[in-house]
Amino acid sequence: MLFQFSYLTWFGVTILYFLVLYFGLGTLFLRTCKFLFRNNLLQRIDPREASSSQLRFEIGHSLKSIFIFGFSSIPIIYLIRTGVIELLPNTWINILWGLILLTLWNEVHFYVIHRIMHFKPMMQHIHYIHHRSTVPTVYSVYSFHWLEAFLLSTVPLTIVPFIPFSIVAVFLYPTVSILLNFAGHCNFRFGDGKGDSWRLFGTAHHEHHSKGRKNYGFALNLLDKLFSKPTK
Repeated sequence: MLFQFSYLTWFGVTILYFLVLYFGLGTLFLRTCKFLFRNNLLQRIDPREASSSQLRFEIGHSLKSIFIFGFSSIPIIYLIRTGVIELLPNTWINILWGLILLTLWNEVHFYVIHRIMHFKPMMQHIHYIHHRSTVPTVYSVYSFHWLEAFLLSTVPLTIVPFIPFSIVAVFLYPTVSILLNFAGHCNFRFGDGKGDSWRLFGTAHHEHHSKGRKNYGFALNLLDKLFSKPTK
């Protein structure tokens, strides 16, 4: 029954889903970080606060990105209807395994797209929008040029036709992704800020925003270690 909805309905539901993640979960995440910070459980990376003009810029471009994200479910539904995508039963193990695999695949997908975005023409005309947030916030997570938003939205589409997943895992993954994204943009440090712990990816991504180079990974630093020179 679920897959019989019209494509227009899927477009609207997908937009609503991302709006709830962005504004609802984003605000809750930020308030939680501030609560932990006040109780000395987190450290602020940069003492500067984002200006109101920066927040308006981020939210404006994020709304455009969310509109683009609305299209992301349509090809997946079409491929399910035509039998190209094989779905696994929605068991707990299939959902958990699917979320883990999508998270790992996103590391590869994001790293490739992000490196492309840092080629000079792409940086000058497309990726500069995201880097306007030199002090990133939770509201900068979707602050993209429409083309970058489209490329980043293809994470599930580039793997689900080839590997069977639980449909619940596919549609839950944006929640996992945005939580990791919030942690990388919230301007709070998870950990003591020293060493190579995976908990410090927020610090690493903050440095990427401030310097505009290195630390190209999403949450893990494995691909940066393999393909980039160490950050000095």
